[in-house]
Amino acid sequence: MWSRRRVLAACLVFFPVLCLSAWLLLSPGHTWLELTDERTGRKILSRLLPDGEKVVLTWTNSLFRLPVTEVFVADSGVLTLTEITFGDPTGREPPRVKPEDVDDLYQTGGPFKAEGLSRPVSRVVFRVGEIGRPSLKVGNRVVQLADEVGFGGAVLLTARSASFRERIAGWLSR
Repeated sequence: MWSRRRVLAACLVFFPVLCLSAWLLLSPGHTWLELTDERTGRKILSRLLPDGEKVVLTWTNSLFRLPVTEVFVADSGVLTLTEITFGDPTGREPPRVKPEDVDDLYQTGGPFKAEGLSRPVSRVVFRVGEIGRPSLKVGNRVVQLADEVGFGGAVLLTARSASFRERIAGWLSR
């Protein structure tokens, strides 16, 4: 009698663990994202991102005073910049431009929207200036970078493939 109960108890424990392990190992790629105060090393945010999840950076360009939105997509250990919008201060839709024109437009000013970019990044330092109020939206959380590190501070964003342990921790924290 005890042996049947032990076998049943072992199955009830082992089966969910086996299913979770298989799901974590066989599911599509995941990216481990961390935001850190560059000066102190304090972790601001650690998050597991499944492939395809968006991370949105918004800020105001200090030179041209235009609102900027940059969209990144998690992709197996990196964030890929896919879209940039320099907003039109009149509220109109900014003109669409080719991805190859973006670098010049950053320097010359004026509203524009570029889609179809494919610029992977795994490490970025965001410097917090007097103007701009940069914020990063990750999932349902919005991180105000100036509130985290203050004027003159820097936030280090790192993205890499998630380890098995991080995948479990990320899954449990959802």
